[in-house]
Amino acid sequence: MYIANPLYDTVFKYLLEDNVLAKLLIGGILQEEIVSLEFRPQERTSEIDRPGERILTVYRMDFAARVRNAAGEERQVLIELQKAKYPTDIMRFRRYLGAQYRDPDNAQEVELHTGQAKAKRVRQGLPLLTIYFLGHALEHTDAPVIRVRRDVTDVATGTPLAQKEAFIESLTHDSYVIQIPKLRGRRRTEVEEILQVFDQSRVHGDRHLLTIDEAEMPERYRPILRRLQRAVAEPKIADAMDLEDEVLEELQDIERELEQVREQAEQAKQRADQEQQRADQEQQRADQEQQRAEQERAEKERLLALLKQAGIDPNEAMP
Repeated sequence: MYIANPLYDTVFKYLLEDNVLAKLLIGGILQEEIVSLEFRPQERTSEIDRPGERILTVYRMDFAARVRNAAGEERQVLIELQKAKYPTDIMRFRRYLGAQYRDPDNAQEVELHTGQAKAKRVRQGLPLLTIYFLGHALEHTDAPVIRVRRDVTDVATGTPLAQKEAFIESLTHDSYVIQIPKLRGRRRTEVEEILQVFDQSRVHGDRHLLTIDEAEMPERYRPILRRLQRAVAEPKIADAMDLEDEVLEELQDIERELEQVREQAEQAKQRADQEQQRADQEQQRADQEQQRAEQERAEKERLLALLKQAGIDPNEAMP
């Protein structure tokens, strides 16, 4: 079957706008049950200014979620999905994280027990969990799905803390990193089976489409395939994918032009350095000539002084 390529922002958004499927996909990645999932008011994008228009390079969607783990424990978290096409987008990720931690809406009121008879109600930041979909590969690992999990321990004993501390939960977070280029043919786990809808090796000819064997997808996740299959027939989605292609080509052209400018600047710097080196060498030779002339003059004056001490008139001594 053919499905729309969710590497495109418009398809990614179309998939996750379905709350049931968003819970299914995110829960599959986390390998935890998503009890409830609330889409935050507006997805956000990173933008590059150009005269008359904006270019999208990083796509973000935020969710407030209630998650239940295998032990039946539930927790309220803020889930941020970010999908990026370029390695240089890492600085934007850092800015987004800072904005999330600063946002007063990303907090909840809780009762704080500090040993006093009456609990104190305070606002504390919601725990944050980030999921990164990378359209580029990392430098040192081929792992398609990477989990970054905090290790909260007593340094002296190495023992994990038994209870979660709100201070730590509010200021640190777990992450999942998905390297889309490394998904190629990987089907070792349920997570990799789910994420085959992002596997770009499934593109044959038209990069807007992926060819998927429905039988290879775990049955409970097949509604994701059907949603992406319906996207193929949406003219607006097709037009948006065409626009993304144009934008990416323009960005690549800009990057090539910038690379040429960098190369020209480096060559100009090398030429300037060489010219400076030659000028320094010329100055060094001139200084050496000056030094020799001064040495010869000093030697001549010394000899003249010796002649005078011997009672010889230098002028008469000269032929």
